Amino acid sequence: MPRRRIVGCLAALLALMGGATAAPAQEARPASGVVELFTSQGCSSCPPADKALETLAREGSVVALAYHVDYWNYLGWADTLGSKENTERQYAYARMFGRNGVYTPQAVLNGREHMNGADLPGIRARIDALSGEGKGLSVPVGIEVKNDELRIRVGEGQGKANIVIAYFERERAIEIDKGENRGKTVNYWHAVTDMETIGMWEGKETNLILPAAMLAKKKTSGGCAVLLQRMRTAETPGAILGATLLVPGGQAR
Repeated sequence: MPRRRIVGCLAALLALMGGATAAPAQEARPASGVVELFTSQGCSSCPPADKALETLAREGSVVALAYHVDYWNYLGWADTLGSKENTERQYAYARMFGRNGVYTPQAVLNGREHMNGADLPGIRARIDALSGEGKGLSVPVGIEVKNDELRIRVGEGQGKANIVIAYFERERAIEIDKGENRGKTVNYWHAVTDMETIGMWEGKETNLILPAAMLAKKKTSGGCAVLLQRMRTAETPGAILGATLLVPGGQAR
């Protein structure tokens, strides 16, 4: 079976997990779907969606990720979790959906469709429906930390896809002093801080390993998600075929 050793900035991931031992990947509860929320601290419509994502993150049945965009900063409050890379990912999805523009709060489900990110009942219903329509997570993805190594396993399936890691902050409360949400303190969960493609999957079981020698000393309170995502083009994402999550305390799901 293929075995690759990944180097580079993945070293920070094992450091942020603090060397904890996660549940074995094969025992991790599979996710029922992936919900990617595009949100902003400067958007007055976003706090209900941020709360919905928090609920999903706490429940743990889906891989829930928040991408803070930067195009609302002109209203007077620069999103402290925002980045141009997050905005670029949302515009890439817009191209995939055939849309001319973007909006917040937008929830992208399994990389296949989008809807209002504040509609928690609707999100739950569509995740269940996508699974029933054969558009759910069909390829098993596992992650564990063992013997100071981060071990990622992607199972068998059909086609080709990128293996992507999204690093995130577990939780942060932000006091907003300006803009449309001035005076509010909002809890933000699973805010993505960085993403990188770490390998390619071509339908065969694939194992990726970061050796202990690459461990960095930096520690944070974040976690990471692994996404197996098809690409429409080199710059345009497509359907997510599998996903898993690793959070502080060694919890994998």
